Amino acid sequence: MKFKTTLIIFFLVSVSITASFAQNRLSKKERTTQLNKSQGTRYFIEGEKNLVLNDFEKAYFYFQKAMEFSPEEPAIHFKIAEVLVKANQAEKAMPYATKAAELDGNNKYYSLMVAEIYTNLKQPLKAADILEKLTEDGENNQQYNLDLASIYLSASELDKALIALDRAEEFYGVMEPVTMQKQRIYLNKNNLSQALAEGEKLIDARPGNPAFVMNQVEILYNNNRVDQALTLVFDEINKYPNQPELQMAAHTLLKDKGDVEASNKHLYAAFASPDLDPEVKSKAFISQLNEIKTPERESLLDSLETLMITSNPENADIFAAMGERRIKEQKIKEGITYFKKSLLINPKNDKMLEQVILGSFDEGADFPELEKFTILGVDEFPLSPEFWFYDGVVKSAQKKDNEAVISLKKAIELNASKNPQLDQVAFGSLGSSLYNLGEKDEAFANFDKALEINPNDEQVLNNYSYFLSLEKKNLEKAKTMSDKVVKRFPDNGTFLDTHAWVLFQMEDYEGAKKFMDLALQHEAEPSGVMLEHYGDILFHLGKKNEAISYWKKAEVTPEASDKISQKIKEGKYHE
Repeated sequence: MKFKTTLIIFFLVSVSITASFAQNRLSKKERTTQLNKSQGTRYFIEGEKNLVLNDFEKAYFYFQKAMEFSPEEPAIHFKIAEVLVKANQAEKAMPYATKAAELDGNNKYYSLMVAEIYTNLKQPLKAADILEKLTEDGENNQQYNLDLASIYLSASELDKALIALDRAEEFYGVMEPVTMQKQRIYLNKNNLSQALAEGEKLIDARPGNPAFVMNQVEILYNNNRVDQALTLVFDEINKYPNQPELQMAAHTLLKDKGDVEASNKHLYAAFASPDLDPEVKSKAFISQLNEIKTPERESLLDSLETLMITSNPENADIFAAMGERRIKEQKIKEGITYFKKSLLINPKNDKMLEQVILGSFDEGADFPELEKFTILGVDEFPLSPEFWFYDGVVKSAQKKDNEAVISLKKAIELNASKNPQLDQVAFGSLGSSLYNLGEKDEAFANFDKALEINPNDEQVLNNYSYFLSLEKKNLEKAKTMSDKVVKRFPDNGTFLDTHAWVLFQMEDYEGAKKFMDLALQHEAEPSGVMLEHYGDILFHLGKKNEAISYWKKAEVTPEASDKISQKIKEGKYHE
């Protein structure tokens, strides 16, 4: 056993010595080359890492260091070019890309980099020369014909582009993008027959696809070949009768020829199909709606509506079209109802949303219902100051003043003074909500901002003067503002009531009675506030029994103050 162990140790030592002698046999030059290659590889790997991380400065540094050790390595030149291209330094990249291509002419990616740089340097034809050489090199590079065509098109070299597209088609077969591009080129060259031939080729290659037929029909129609277009459409309808797009095309072409009866038959057929895009139906319906109103048009619209609702019963575009018809017929409420149905399915229509909101701000508006759509507005269009404003006004009308303040402030912030009218109304509404929340100084500051923009806003003037009267503060200012309003609107009971109350707080009871008499004359159903105010004024004029009579009238209304019962019971005024 000892003998065997000794042999093994001797063998290992011998191998080690032999390897050492073999290593020592490398020349100094060879060892230096090997070391340089190893160093260059490490720098190259570091460059790759930083390139992946888009740290172009470090990547450039490491690739340059790698090139110091391997100056004739094409991959290093290529990578430096790639870094510079990504850093938008195409001109500086060109020598490196060219050098890489020179060092390894068989690597197509090096040539493609040179072509890319020429394109970046606005020298497309030089890029094209490189791609031409690549496509000459067998089937492996035929995919570059599409890039070639794009370059030639950008350089307005239409004939060369056609040659490249023909080669691409030969390689890939008939393809929609290639054929369509060839059509556009032929039309640009006023070669209609060749453009149509390309269209026929596409129709034959993809039978039953209405889009290609429609494209051909459009070209024929635009070149005054209506009869030829109709022939094509009828042939396709005979082959594929369940394609509503072709029925719509027949409708349009026949209408153009003045054959209304035949045209409408195809329109009915198209609308009856659930496969026709509802948006197309909607636009066609609106087109008919915009024609001169006749009994025939109304009958046609009635029939189309029935077909739309039957084939697409719950669709936003269909509801929108039906709403448009009602609006045009001045059936505003019906129209708004259809618009609401449309928006609840597809709320991404800002104009319709605004139309619904503004169309619902009438007397006796259903504010909880309306709030659904102002919320929809701020959810779908959060950067629109208008929708935040509408939401604030609707919330304010429902006494949701905390929420109203948030929305109104957001509207002012987003508006950024771009629309002074919006600012003015928003400041006024914000002032009212802030006052209701007890933020009186801030409320009055917002009223002042509103009046800076429009000193004649009657709502702001009225509210501001009324709130000042309640606070018994700046009563001369309140009187001036209120007087301005009643002079402009002498028949408005609300404004007259405010002015009367300002005079009351100034202890001008005779003046107050005069304006309250006018206010009550102009109100068919005076509010509880008015009735109570009138009682208060009468009491201060010494007319106690009359005062109690009006307080009792006020008591049965929801607007009366919490002091009303005490006033009646004690027969005297309480603030």
